[in-house]
Amino acid sequence: MKPTDPSAQPSRRRFVKQSLSAGFGFTFLPAYLTSARAADNPQLPPSRRLNLGCIGVGGRAQSVIPGLSAAGTAKPIAFADVDFATAGNIEKNLKAFPDVKRYEDFRVMLDEMGKDIDAVSVVTPDHTHFTAAISAMALGKHVYVEKPLTHSFEEAEILMRAEKKYKVVTQMGNQGHTSAGAEQFKQMLAAGIVDDIVKIKAWKSPSLWFMDAAQRIKGFPAEETKPDSLKNWDLWCGPCEVKPFSKMYHPFNWRGFHLYGGGMFGDWGAHIIDFAHHHLKLGLPTRITPVALADYNQVSFPLSSNIRFEFPERGAKLPAVELDWKAGDFPIEIAEKYGDPDKDGKIVTPKPLKNGSLLYRKQGDYVVQRGSHDNHSLVYPRTKMLEFRDALALHPPKLNHFDSFVQACMGNGTTESAFSISGELTQVLNLGMISEYLNVELTFDPKTKRFTGNDAANALLAGPAPRKEWADCYKLA
Repeated sequence: MKPTDPSAQPSRRRFVKQSLSAGFGFTFLPAYLTSARAADNPQLPPSRRLNLGCIGVGGRAQSVIPGLSAAGTAKPIAFADVDFATAGNIEKNLKAFPDVKRYEDFRVMLDEMGKDIDAVSVVTPDHTHFTAAISAMALGKHVYVEKPLTHSFEEAEILMRAEKKYKVVTQMGNQGHTSAGAEQFKQMLAAGIVDDIVKIKAWKSPSLWFMDAAQRIKGFPAEETKPDSLKNWDLWCGPCEVKPFSKMYHPFNWRGFHLYGGGMFGDWGAHIIDFAHHHLKLGLPTRITPVALADYNQVSFPLSSNIRFEFPERGAKLPAVELDWKAGDFPIEIAEKYGDPDKDGKIVTPKPLKNGSLLYRKQGDYVVQRGSHDNHSLVYPRTKMLEFRDALALHPPKLNHFDSFVQACMGNGTTESAFSISGELTQVLNLGMISEYLNVELTFDPKTKRFTGNDAANALLAGPAPRKEWADCYKLA
């Protein structure tokens, strides 16, 4: 909403005051520890029920909200969305939960229903992840945020600090991080199969409009008439610059614009490089090089992109790693040396997956192929796969990504992709996005978390100053 809207100002002032009070040490009793709401959901007693406030109800939320609610331990009690009609597949959740109270502005939802909300899901365009997440955390709410965690490097840094400060449960929505594929990668690590990795090739096939030459546009899109269901375009833009409305932004294609999205690396990188980044302790790179960016400009992401990241040595069996990321029509091949002979003795070369990564050891004796999301890993040549059979066995975790978050909020266990883990992964994605924006080689210091000799790149770590209406969100941690 615009700051001049008189109907919203009192509620907003109360919300900001509550958030800042939480930051200065006031304790909020989680709603699931009170007894006042037992009649709201008689199926479970209050101590075993998690009340959800859902920020973003369409798009990916068509899976996230039912996923969080599937076990019956969590239940949405409030929805916040700027558009309850044209947002993608939003009707699925509206039909499944017809009695949930609806809000246009998540700040009003937190102000009016905060006392009854235990945890918040954030499934909105990338540029509004941070403001929603930090606002909920400052009120003592647990948060589940879709990937990428944030739109800027500094926003991720703040959320990692906030996780410690407010002591809430967090989870980023890279769902494969809690899966049989993830458990298998841990087994491979323990067995030494992914020791001494020195090179990673990661790729994503073309998808979305900006990776199709016929659909690309020059500059920002022209203004269009917004749908009647989208009453407040300023609210959709959140802390970012307000451009004239276009269907190229809402409800989905925002991802292709630097201003609001993260391109293909920001989108799929979290699903493709997450296992290697976390379990091989890659941390932050020291050099980022845009090798090739097709149709480069500073409005929309490239038609195709090839970026090289250099990560330093991290310890024994963790040598320096070169990560080569490609998104677009790039040929991906697996060398013949990693093939196996067929019945006639001819070497059959393995075929790479449509999206995924290849992990190469310095010894060169085999290669590990992984896909994306929850896909399990394969080892080539297959003779090595047989040798590592036990370590490659698949054992699904007891809880999936959604259930582990809900149970952790209830005090049972921990999450696999807490902000302390996913925040740094997101920062790698952010650094790649900066590289795609500037199209220059960048040297980065992981200790100071600053670029060397490039003021423009350092300015992009925080991004443009947020609009005045949202500035207080950046002071909460």
